[in-house]
Amino acid sequence: MPSAAGDGIQIGLVVPQQEIGNDPALIAHWARAAQASGFAYLDIFDHVLGADVSERPGWTGVYTRHHAFHEPFVLLAFLAGQVDLELATGVLVLPQRQTALVAKQATTLDVISRGRLRLGVGIGWNHVEYEALGSTFDDRAARYDEQIELLRRLWAEPVVTFDGAYHRVDGAGIEPRPARGSISLWLGGGTAPAVLRRVGRLGDGWIVHDPHPGQAVTNAWKVITTAAEAADRDPASIGLQGRIDIHGPLDPDRLVRSLDRWRDVGATHVSLHATHQGDARAHIDLIPTLAELAGLQPSPPSPPAVGAL
Repeated sequence: MPSAAGDGIQIGLVVPQQEIGNDPALIAHWARAAQASGFAYLDIFDHVLGADVSERPGWTGVYTRHHAFHEPFVLLAFLAGQVDLELATGVLVLPQRQTALVAKQATTLDVISRGRLRLGVGIGWNHVEYEALGSTFDDRAARYDEQIELLRRLWAEPVVTFDGAYHRVDGAGIEPRPARGSISLWLGGGTAPAVLRRVGRLGDGWIVHDPHPGQAVTNAWKVITTAAEAADRDPASIGLQGRIDIHGPLDPDRLVRSLDRWRDVGATHVSLHATHQGDARAHIDLIPTLAELAGLQPSPPSPPAVGAL
């Protein structure tokens, strides 16, 4: 089969939460199959609640109460003991969560995974979740900016005093803190100028939500580059994560072409998102084919990431 990854692009798999089920043995089997086939990271989406459409006429959201989602930090902590791949969120809905608690949860996961967390965050779209979690929806973008600043300070500083528009910390800190002094923080979102400028100013990477690379991504990257330079940051230090959706039967040629297009626009990471495959075993069976099409080399067996003392 042809292959298309190359050029140092990291290829990951999105955890198929809608179809993987609740059997921890099968979830672990799926993750270990991903590692054995040469994938670089596992990517997980985030939703806490889904709306009951029958109670909400006119609901236009993508996911409802019938769609299964495991909590990202909990599931990734479980997977940290099963494989030694990078663990990524793509994305965690940040403004509906308490910032200091996210800092603590992310640090704990980073510590127990020995520095393998890449935290992708976004503002989300589901007002039902915000309402139920006691968080406001309309000011989420403004709070998001402040959250990013506070997260970085809580990770880097032993004691933090912070007096913002939405957060107040008075001489407090978290322990432990990340061994490297911080956690890689990637920002999701579309191509609105404000979103792109935020990535350039604050993000370690941009998670593109549009699965179709092309001129729009290229133009967006110019905005990110300009914002990064204005903030005295090196644009080359900012990563770019794309996504390829595989809804239903696999089209090998389409997958290869899509990987080529992501490579052409400069992606550093690409997540393969397979849905409508059936069940966990069907997803496990699909992994070697996806890896071969992506040009990945199988990995030798390795012990779990968290070994015996």
